[in-house]
Amino acid sequence: MSTLHDTNIRGFASDNYSGIHPEVLAAITAANQGHQVAYGEDVYTARLQDVFTQHFGKGVEAFPVFNGTGANVIGLQSMLPRWGAVIAASTAHINVDEGGAPERVAGIKLLTVPTDDGKLTTDLIDREAWGWGDEHRAQPLVVSITQSSELGTLYTPDEVRTIADHAHTRGMRLHMDGARIANAAAALGVGVREFTRDAGVDVLSFGGTKNGAMLGEAVVVLDPAASEGLLFLRKLNMQLSSKMRFVSAQLIALLEGDLWLRNAAHSNAMAQRLRSGVEAGLADGTIRGVAFTQQTQANGVFATLPEGVADRLRESFRFYDWDAARNEVRWMCSFDTTEDDIDAFIAAIARETTS
Repeated sequence: MSTLHDTNIRGFASDNYSGIHPEVLAAITAANQGHQVAYGEDVYTARLQDVFTQHFGKGVEAFPVFNGTGANVIGLQSMLPRWGAVIAASTAHINVDEGGAPERVAGIKLLTVPTDDGKLTTDLIDREAWGWGDEHRAQPLVVSITQSSELGTLYTPDEVRTIADHAHTRGMRLHMDGARIANAAAALGVGVREFTRDAGVDVLSFGGTKNGAMLGEAVVVLDPAASEGLLFLRKLNMQLSSKMRFVSAQLIALLEGDLWLRNAAHSNAMAQRLRSGVEAGLADGTIRGVAFTQQTQANGVFATLPEGVADRLRESFRFYDWDAARNEVRWMCSFDTTEDDIDAFIAAIARETTS
């Protein structure tokens, strides 16, 4: 088959738009030899357990799945009884972007609270952390946070520990959606264990797709007492890959060395370059009317644009509205975003905001 798309088109809509990192693609090819036992009884999935142990310590267990929604759904489902509920930010992916899957597929009640920066605090958690023993209320038994958050912000290890301690003392568990966990680790400059297992996270969705994989995430159980039934729930929720070696091989390629951090550090750096370039344009008057709405701590930039500018920019560069009512947009950078991509986009912003 010939290439069907224009390979020169670049965009800032999502880190899912990028292709497969060449080292990950090579790992898939290397795994594509001969026969291996299906459904996870292959040597690649066994090796992946060792790799996750290296990052998180002994006693953890990883369950490769197809995608982030599946990881979140079965991870949370394994942490809750049928009457359980999850406290999350109103902007959380499980609330906004998963088509109701946690509620419709897993039967989980989401108790959401508004946040200014996408992050939960103990005070925000306590808005919904009540009613235990009340048969008329879904029981809040899990807190879910996202690292890095849907607004591109980060939890420090101390912030995660504070939330974990707060949740645990109230009989709740802590789940982390780590679709962009590599970006958080690269930005914080600490080992991933420091703000997950060591900080009190019980179950983690570990992302690969947004960081150079073709597909593939993993549910990582950091505290076995917090989760049960994943072996069955993965199949029940259609997340058990028959040819799992190809999912596991991708995660091995990312995590066995430092590729996951290199990719994430690069996408973070491109987001910083984009923000700095726009800020410089605002300072010298070559860009007008742009305002940033969040800190740029990972690989996403959130900003408001003058009326009509977003649509004109999208004629050349794809990106999404975040809050169309106030002209807020989201610009995402990927492992393969180049400095030329950034510079061309900044030039287009300057042209459209001053024309």
